[in-house]
Amino acid sequence: MRTALVIGTGLIGTSAALALTQRGVTVHLADHDPEQARTAAALGAGTDQAPEGPVDLAIVAAPPANVARILADAMRRGAARGYVDVASVKGGPRRELEALGLDLTAYIGTHPMSGREKSGPLAATGDLFEGRPWVLTPTRDTDTEVLNLALELVSHCRAVPVVMDADAHDRAVALVSHMPHLVSNMVAARLEHAEEAAVRLCGQGIRDVTRIAASEPRMWIDILSANPGPVADLLSDVAADLDETVRALRALQSSDEAKRGEGIAGIEDVLRRGNAGQVRVPGKHGSAPRAYETVVVLIDDQPGQLARIFADAGRAGVNIEDVRIEHATGQQAGLVQLSVEPKAVPVLEQALRERGWALRR
Repeated sequence: MRTALVIGTGLIGTSAALALTQRGVTVHLADHDPEQARTAAALGAGTDQAPEGPVDLAIVAAPPANVARILADAMRRGAARGYVDVASVKGGPRRELEALGLDLTAYIGTHPMSGREKSGPLAATGDLFEGRPWVLTPTRDTDTEVLNLALELVSHCRAVPVVMDADAHDRAVALVSHMPHLVSNMVAARLEHAEEAAVRLCGQGIRDVTRIAASEPRMWIDILSANPGPVADLLSDVAADLDETVRALRALQSSDEAKRGEGIAGIEDVLRRGNAGQVRVPGKHGSAPRAYETVVVLIDDQPGQLARIFADAGRAGVNIEDVRIEHATGQQAGLVQLSVEPKAVPVLEQALRERGWALRR
């Protein structure tokens, strides 16, 4: 691939354009908002000048409701040798293209499983997709050359290709993305009118659960409108679990020992099923989940503290697998939770203590 046209310069489109540009591909940028395309160009994602002829690959980075229309327009004017979209729903856009009577041998639906809570070109990064799954949904009609162009796009973005059926993909993202997003928003909505004294007690747990609720509502209305059935089915199952959990909690209020026993059993059931589901979440780089242990370090909220900890861990020969920060309420301090291999714990603890860090259990 030597040339590409990115149509839609939001977070995903601009991030893909940045990655391609960094790999030497000449990228042309287009958007219904010319100012947004100019912003992406100023960031180094390519040029907002139209290509002089067909490019190798056209990448449509638009909301699902607009994908078919934009693709149809690009195909009819022969904008590229191959066409992909990166929308988060795959079945609907393809069926719309089929209904328009277009030749789909030059098209393949794709979806990079990556993003941020922020939107727009200013939130984009060239490494957004690195190590992340990138779903490809070819059919028997997909031209081999187009599939290869899509695989080249994934490779340039340093993502991991995953081939799926379009409808199976939509059911999967309903489970791992769309339904959790709504649940996160429902939890966050409980905080809107909560007493300030209660909100000030928020810790890392509530931050983890509500982080994705910061996303742009308009964007999510577009996504959910394109995949409502599978999401509604999953939320029905969640609602059934909620009903059972509420009944179990009410039973725990009873003075009747038998009812309390039923309540405990009900709560234990949902917690254990949650444990069983959580351990299936892939670990780093999509590998099987691994058990890490945590070393907790007290730090002041001062510039350079994290860099010092990482440097000290590096000198001790310890790789930090993950890191989380819990800020202390009302204090300029916090706890850094360093996840490491179990065998590395004593080495890291000794090294950090020798360098003056205060550890917590």
